[in-house]
Amino acid sequence: MLFPHLAGVVVELVDLAAAGVVTLHARARSAGADCPHCGSGSDRVHGRYVRRLADAAVGGASVVIELLVRRFKCPNPACRAVTFAEQITGLTSPHARYTPPVREQLTSIALALAGRAGARLAGMLGLRVAKDTLLRLVRATPEDPVGQIRVLGVDDFALRKGDSYATILVDLERRRPVDVLPGRDAEPLAAWLKRHPEVEIICRDRAGAYAEGARSGAPQAVQVADAWHLWHNLGEAVEKTVAAHHTCVRTTFENTVPAAPPTSDDIWQTPPPPAPAAGMLDVCGRERRLVTRTRERYTAVQQLLEGGSTLENICRTLQLDRSTVRRFVRAASIDELLVKATNRSTILDEYKPHLHQRWNEGCHNSTQLHQEIVALGFAGSIQTVQRYLRPFKAATAAPPVRRPAPRPRRIVRWIMTDPGNLTADDAADLKEIRTNCPELDAVTHHVRDFATMMRDLRGDQLPAWMERVLADDLPALHSLVTGLSRDIDAVTAGLSTPWSSGQIEGQVTRTKLLKRQGYGRANLDFLRKRVLLTP
Repeated sequence: MLFPHLAGVVVELVDLAAAGVVTLHARARSAGADCPHCGSGSDRVHGRYVRRLADAAVGGASVVIELLVRRFKCPNPACRAVTFAEQITGLTSPHARYTPPVREQLTSIALALAGRAGARLAGMLGLRVAKDTLLRLVRATPEDPVGQIRVLGVDDFALRKGDSYATILVDLERRRPVDVLPGRDAEPLAAWLKRHPEVEIICRDRAGAYAEGARSGAPQAVQVADAWHLWHNLGEAVEKTVAAHHTCVRTTFENTVPAAPPTSDDIWQTPPPPAPAAGMLDVCGRERRLVTRTRERYTAVQQLLEGGSTLENICRTLQLDRSTVRRFVRAASIDELLVKATNRSTILDEYKPHLHQRWNEGCHNSTQLHQEIVALGFAGSIQTVQRYLRPFKAATAAPPVRRPAPRPRRIVRWIMTDPGNLTADDAADLKEIRTNCPELDAVTHHVRDFATMMRDLRGDQLPAWMERVLADDLPALHSLVTGLSRDIDAVTAGLSTPWSSGQIEGQVTRTKLLKRQGYGRANLDFLRKRVLLTP
């Protein structure tokens, strides 16, 4: 049960060497063997030799099986083999140096990590193996049959960017790659499709080579242009249009004049009382201690009151006067208490008319104003004057800098985004741009119509959409329509069916990872094996 691959042998001795290698000395259980060439049974032993097989590690220690193998004489005189060596079912095969469990482990490691990295991991697991051996194990692994394919996905990926490419074929229904072809030309794809006439749908990008290969290799199949690539092509055309009309955008934002800030005369002819926020801060901009203490007491009183405490209990707990507690209980909110705490009469009240007059005359120097009211009898500090004048200075601050015109890529993102997902500011800016530029307004209408058509799978509306685009003066979109016209059947199918190249792109990303793990030291045949055999 624990060692099924050893069921056909008898282990006579287990030896632990000083190097930490466990050696199993074994021999075959059967008295004879069948000739692998003619099938005749034989028990005539011609000779014996010892065969060493690496087995799975036990407790982190390497295991070696020293198997005593017999060579038999074939009793069939017509057989071309005079002698033959016995093979143990489930344990040995001709010329193998690993047991089947170890071979499966090493193959899995090689598929996951390729040569060098796989050899390092195998060594940590007690399996000493060379990187080239791992590569040979992967190349010798048989592939699963392709079977019947109804929906096929086609895309290319770079072996060396700008130099050499390959093509990956994906069964979209079973969601697994079925083959990797050299190059990205029409001929290899057409030859492969001729061997699989059962293909009904081919999903591809808008490359002309794949379109030609699909037409010549599978004329019966429906070609589907990927919707993402269509949307990407539309985005490129929109970007060219926005760049051509960016002068209109700059003019729109330059002509937008921000509202003029109120003058000091408008503000302080009848000066309002200081804002509560300003009265709650000290000269350093921190919250006044009176405000902090009022907040803390109000919170504590309300918590005790909600807990069922009486006024007497609250007074004793917080050590407050009964009238103070009653004021906190009767207050509708904390703001009512804070207004009373911050809007009290001050020693500056009788000097405020003078400060207002001098401020409106243009004197904004706190030190000078303080010296003037000191001459009039003011006994307070300069910090009191500064604290009172702080809201004045904030109200007469310089207006904000005008926002520059957005970059073309940003405007393209606004146009290509669902209107419901735009922020209020972005939607307002886009509306202003569309109002001042008829061309960009028309582009926005066309993009949203195309998005609705793509979302609802209404490819039948494509001809009408193309006519509306051609009716406007939009050269970039006219070029897009010309390209769509050359591939109209595939584009219509891409906007009418749920099939797309989404999972093909995922397989390409996975293939790039497998390629980089090989450090570029293996050929396309090895990468193909890893792509097809890796789970």
